[in-house]
Amino acid sequence: MSEQTKNKITLFLLPTVLAPKTEKEVLAPHVLETIKELDCFLVENIRSARRFISSLRLGKVIEDLQFEVVDKKTKPEVIDKIFKKFKGKDIGVLSEAGCPGVADPGALAVAYAHRKEIKVVPLVGPSSILLSLMASGMNGQSFAFHGYLPIDKKDRVLKIKELEKNLYHKNQTQLFIETPFRNNQLLKDLLENCHNNTLLCVACDVTSEDEFIETRPVHEWKQKKGLDFHKRPTIFLLGN
Repeated sequence: MSEQTKNKITLFLLPTVLAPKTEKEVLAPHVLETIKELDCFLVENIRSARRFISSLRLGKVIEDLQFEVVDKKTKPEVIDKIFKKFKGKDIGVLSEAGCPGVADPGALAVAYAHRKEIKVVPLVGPSSILLSLMASGMNGQSFAFHGYLPIDKKDRVLKIKELEKNLYHKNQTQLFIETPFRNNQLLKDLLENCHNNTLLCVACDVTSEDEFIETRPVHEWKQKKGLDFHKRPTIFLLGN
């Protein structure tokens, strides 16, 4: 008997919203129906996951649901214990924002499921990375997402120059993020260290009413006044 025959459970990868009060615009009915049918969830933060499910108004009793935390601190060996707690039930993986498993610790649960031949079902939803790439006008055939850049300024500048080099040598769009309260400093470093003709896209508050997405050469960004992305979720992209 194969492992998959024994493990008839399914791991559903459930997208969440990128911006508050956008559920009706960005989540498909099938996602909502799947969440409605599930009682077990792997989440980064239990409080925010409970709040998200409550906001969907699916008629679920939140107190009856089971939540286990899988975050960046979770060790792979803990995943097996978590799955066993759910006793063979289908499981949903929720990200804090966007699609689980993409720049997200939910990938740990997905990797475990594949090792155990548990069926994995990804559901369609908003991804700030892909939406930003789509809206940037940059090369979507070859691109790389690098996550967070180094905190130390010297290391960060070196990384920016490395990314720009990759851009021109590989014709590969470079995507990265920063902790929102350091966005303005990262923008300053980009404008000071990238070539004037390098294209920079700033995609901020994607899918929200305050969405801001612009692609310009660095020399044009330098002319813009009053730019402020402080504490706003933002994707940065370099292109040519």
